[in-house]
Amino acid sequence: MFLKKSMQEKVDNRTIRAHLLISGRVQGVLYRASTQNKARSLGLHGWVRNLPDGRVEVIAQGKVDDVEALIAWAHLGPPLAIVENVDVTWEEPCSESGFSVR
Repeated sequence: MFLKKSMQEKVDNRTIRAHLLISGRVQGVLYRASTQNKARSLGLHGWVRNLPDGRVEVIAQGKVDDVEALIAWAHLGPPLAIVENVDVTWEEPCSESGFSVR
């Protein structure tokens, strides 16, 4: 039992990086600022920006549970958002510091 718990803690503590593309009514509804606030509260690093096609793009890097929490939140977004889809791809972690709006 101890070995399983120890292995799970090791997985949970590793750093992962997610690339999100969020579609729906996600621009002009404080989605970027809300994402930044949520990501910072989770201790994540990365950035968020609007895309010309109306989607929002997010790079989020941090501990497994924290990145997964941001992904779950992204499906809801701020109160005025209507999220239709969240595409997630996984990338190799790299050097990121802070969480910015681009």
